Amino acid sequence: MGAADNQQVPELGGAGSHAVPRTNKFSSGKLTRLQMVDDEQRFSDKLSEYMQQRWGLADAGFDYNVVAVFGSQSTGKSTLLNRLFGTRFDVMDEGQRQQTTRGIWADRGTDAMPVLILDVEGTDGRERGENQDFERKSALFSLAVAEVLLVNMWETMVGLYNGANMGLLKTVMEVNLQLFGGSQGSKTLLHFVIRDHVSSTPLANLAKTLRIDMDRIWMGLNKPEGLEDAKLGDYFDLKFSSLPHKLLQPENFEQAALALRSQFVDAKSSEYVFQPEYKRRVPADGFPRYAEAVWEKVVSNKDLDLPTQQELLAQYRCDEIAAAALIPLRAAIDALRPRVREGEIVQGLGEVARTARSQALGAFDDQAARYHSEVYAKKRSAFVQTLDGELHALALNQVKNALSQAADTFSSQSHKALEKAESSDRSFSVVVGAVRKRVSTWFNDLVDSLTIEGAEWTLAAEVKQLEAMLDTITAKLREAEMERALKQLRRQAQDTLSEAVADRLNNPDEAMWSGVMAGFDAANAEAEQQLRRRMDMAEVYGGEQRSKLQRALRSGVWEDMVRALKEEVADQMVLLKLRSKLEDRFRYDEAGLPRVWRPSDDIDAQFAQARSAAQALLPLFSRIDTSASSTLPQPVSAAVGTFFPPGFDVERSLVLISASRQRELGKRFGREADALYLEAKRAMVTTQNHVPVWVMVLLVLLGWNEAMTILFNPLYLVLTALVAGSAFVLHNLRLWGPAVRAVGGLVNVANDHVHELLVEAVNRTDPGRNRDAPAEGRSRRQARSEEIEMDPLGDSSKDSSVSRSSNSSHSISRSSSKSQLHT
Repeated sequence: MGAADNQQVPELGGAGSHAVPRTNKFSSGKLTRLQMVDDEQRFSDKLSEYMQQRWGLADAGFDYNVVAVFGSQSTGKSTLLNRLFGTRFDVMDEGQRQQTTRGIWADRGTDAMPVLILDVEGTDGRERGENQDFERKSALFSLAVAEVLLVNMWETMVGLYNGANMGLLKTVMEVNLQLFGGSQGSKTLLHFVIRDHVSSTPLANLAKTLRIDMDRIWMGLNKPEGLEDAKLGDYFDLKFSSLPHKLLQPENFEQAALALRSQFVDAKSSEYVFQPEYKRRVPADGFPRYAEAVWEKVVSNKDLDLPTQQELLAQYRCDEIAAAALIPLRAAIDALRPRVREGEIVQGLGEVARTARSQALGAFDDQAARYHSEVYAKKRSAFVQTLDGELHALALNQVKNALSQAADTFSSQSHKALEKAESSDRSFSVVVGAVRKRVSTWFNDLVDSLTIEGAEWTLAAEVKQLEAMLDTITAKLREAEMERALKQLRRQAQDTLSEAVADRLNNPDEAMWSGVMAGFDAANAEAEQQLRRRMDMAEVYGGEQRSKLQRALRSGVWEDMVRALKEEVADQMVLLKLRSKLEDRFRYDEAGLPRVWRPSDDIDAQFAQARSAAQALLPLFSRIDTSASSTLPQPVSAAVGTFFPPGFDVERSLVLISASRQRELGKRFGREADALYLEAKRAMVTTQNHVPVWVMVLLVLLGWNEAMTILFNPLYLVLTALVAGSAFVLHNLRLWGPAVRAVGGLVNVANDHVHELLVEAVNRTDPGRNRDAPAEGRSRRQARSEEIEMDPLGDSSKDSSVSRSSNSSHSISRSSSKSQLHT
């Protein structure tokens, strides 16, 4: 096929051959013909390339025409086309009577004629013999795709049946009824060109004969059901022209050829053949696909339904056009899609989407509108759905990002606004409503920017979703506002209760719990008043909700009070309070003055009374007494579900100190009380051991002379001052015990040293005696050192016992030394 495309065309001779142009400006001097169907009935795959690159018809839309020639072999069909349209189809070598055109060839007319010419293989050729299969198929194909079918015949064939191809025309017309059925959307012009018209018979008579033959053939057709009354003119228009003999009358032939050419070129001429009713309504860019589909149907011997083929072509081309139109739209939105998926709100996304959609629809409409109207409408609807589907998905992602951002913004800004408005009297709805209005306005503006006019989808559901989200967040904000109010009111009540509880428990008496309950009632009443005001501001109007919040506040204030009470009745705090009570009753009298115990005072009775009074506080501290409360229902268990929330364990919260803790604290307090009692006893003994006055007077009288001696002797005076000062310091610091032990230790060391010296002296005089004395001396020194212990400061009884032990050890040591010396 490729070689046939470029085969040489012999120059056409004859006078006046210059009258018809021979060049085609789209071919750049090259042959532009194409064998569309070869003699093996194979359709060319280059037709689309030729339509676009060689012939320049691909963008012609509907502004092009198709002409086919039909006739017997070697009747000058190719010559006729070359003369009319300036093509360069092969013509028969007049020296050899044989077939020239094989298959179906196609070319474009010269001088920018938007005409596609089909040169069809001639009929009744000896090369194919009795095989009329290709003749029938080529005739059907020509009738299906061509607007004007040139029926080329000689004058001598007029009136003949087979010579004029009337049998084949009958077949063509029968098939035409099957092709179009009841659809009369377009006609076909059968243009009879009578060649070698040299007789005196006028063209009108020849045309009349042919018309009669055509009417007879039409009447004899087997018409489909429902078309029995159809007329020939409903489907075909007949036109007749004649040409003189090319060899005998060359000049007349050229003039007649030019006149016939004007019928295909001059649109203003009354004889212009390309009328709108002949249009096949197949755009030029879809013609290759349409022609190939028609040929496939013809070759496969299937029923050839031309309207169906046009619809199939329209579907195919509309799909191609839609796919091409989607490319720039997807390129535009794909650049923004990753940013949207990452959660960004892309500014100008709606404008980009609208522009891309408009351009895609415009590109689709410009090309697809030329095809079958119903198919175009359906495909356009599907294309719009595809466009809107992709844009809707992108817009939904953007709206989801906006929903998330709007929710976060509304929540955070509402929190800040509520915190700022806490000190003012602005209601919850005013504060939150202002923020909600700003967020809703921003979101609605964003939705409006994404809305595409004419799109079948809307974002109304997302707007409703935002309202639902804002309602949910508002409810959470109201709940959080109430929780924050509860915490604040509890802190305020806790500050008040902590001071009241500490004051009452540090001064316990029979009215202690009355005072504590009075403080609880006052703090709870103040907190409830503030809570009602905060609930009104937050627009909490539901009775059950208000009751629930009030019960939560009461239980919180109660728990805070119980926590403060438990801090006050911790072990050390209870012991401190009991000791304070004991000291107040035991060490101070009724007037609050410190007691000075005398031998005549009954210290045991006073201590017993004080300890009993202190121990009586333990049961008082162990359990909360709510009987004096004016707020709590009595019994207090009845407060659960009314005053306190359901399930609140108020009975357990009443117990501050368990029975086991009371016993343990009682024991610990008893030990501390005993220590206080012993201290008081020692103080009374110290008071009883004072030196009598008469002894002091006697000492002054007897020691007057010695005192004067010391006062007037500087050495004695200094020594006396040092000794007196040291004694004063030791007495004030209560260091007499340690000082006595230190002096005793020094004496013991000195005694041991003297003892060792004496033992050594005895051993030198008698080495064999007392060999083990040093070891015994060391053991005795070690035993004496172990007996010397440091006792706590201020314990006079222990100091005296240590002194007595030291003195006895000293006497034993001295007696031992004397016995050794004596020996």
